[in-house]
Amino acid sequence: MKFPGQRKLKHYFPVTTPKTALEAIKNTHIESHICGIDQTVVDIEASVDDAFLEQFDLIKGTSCLVDDAQAEIIYGLLMEKQSISHEFAGGGIGNTMHNFSVLSDNRSVLFGVISDPIRAKGYAYKYLCNTSSKVDLDLLQPVSGAIGRCFTLISSNGERTFAFNPGMSNALNSENIHENVIAKSSALVISSFLMRVGEGDTMDSATLSAVSYANKHNVPVVLSLGTKQIIAQDPKWWLEFIDKHVSVLAMNEEEAETLTGQADPLLASKDALAVCDLVLLTAGAQGLYLSGYTDSLLKRETTNPLKTGTISDFNQFEFSRAMSKSECQQPEMVFSHIEPYMGGPDSIKNTNGAGDGALSALLHDMAANNYHQQYFPNSSKHISNALTYSSFAQVCKYANRVSFEMLNQHSPRLSKGLPEREDSLEEAYWEM
Repeated sequence: MKFPGQRKLKHYFPVTTPKTALEAIKNTHIESHICGIDQTVVDIEASVDDAFLEQFDLIKGTSCLVDDAQAEIIYGLLMEKQSISHEFAGGGIGNTMHNFSVLSDNRSVLFGVISDPIRAKGYAYKYLCNTSSKVDLDLLQPVSGAIGRCFTLISSNGERTFAFNPGMSNALNSENIHENVIAKSSALVISSFLMRVGEGDTMDSATLSAVSYANKHNVPVVLSLGTKQIIAQDPKWWLEFIDKHVSVLAMNEEEAETLTGQADPLLASKDALAVCDLVLLTAGAQGLYLSGYTDSLLKRETTNPLKTGTISDFNQFEFSRAMSKSECQQPEMVFSHIEPYMGGPDSIKNTNGAGDGALSALLHDMAANNYHQQYFPNSSKHISNALTYSSFAQVCKYANRVSFEMLNQHSPRLSKGLPEREDSLEEAYWEM
């Protein structure tokens, strides 16, 4: 496990660094993995003309569903014309699991489906090729058909048209959800997409089974809202679901407004904290917000400049660590915010994956806390149970830096971890 540390000193430091010997440390096998459930999907990006869109009755600039036969014909024609520019393993939670493993050098476990048999150059083959070896895919459920395919068709004016074919990505059933794996994990990550299924699909019931196992074993459930359209169908149902099952909520400003009715990110975060313990809210050019609870007896005041928005001096205690509300004797809300790293990249190559990247950084910090608690159970950091290893402010920095990296590349998946020293900062910065 690589640890998220203060970037001023060193971004990662191994937990194997020599420390005071503790007799209590005899368990050499520590479980700190993250579990996730996802629709296994391959993202296919290609340049097309208007005639191509008309051929398949695709409306430019919209998102359309296509059946299996159409998907095969579309893919065949794109291959024939050599129009495909990029093919990536996709799926929001799959991307998050991959990025978590790249950042932490630690195991994650993905529940989903995979085509059987796997053929060279096929969709499932490409999914495996673009997934970190640290992501445990052994528990994927074999299916006889294709996994999901999402075509991003780019017109000459740059407008994007999406054609999605779910294939058998929603065929995961409850029998392939392993309670013992979830029980030993640091978190279970799900998305709202898993509850949007067709007739005969079993992904929703499998997801609910996994959530029940996580709740049973006090494993934090992390929900990524995914898209405002799904939430808008029944915000009340989602609020009740979050209140009953979810610890950590990840969303963007549009999803937050759809869920809470609040357009302001701070007020949306505050309202969301009525039903969960920790909120990660990405707000585009505004940066990101991290909000949650800490025990008033353990709160730490910031040395950063105080910020005032719809809440006065809202970041006053951002040097505190996030805790579950139920773990606090005197729960107090804490808010932190950070602007985009370096003002954002010079040119944004891809907006897909920025929020998932930020979430993978938060998950890394949560897993690091679990790892450290098992490795050093007598550490002063664990006098009280916290959700994160680092403070609200530090997690904000880390999540923001990962988001910047995602915006600066075509793929929603990292190919390498972050640099230990930032090239943009003078050497003297690191010697302080």
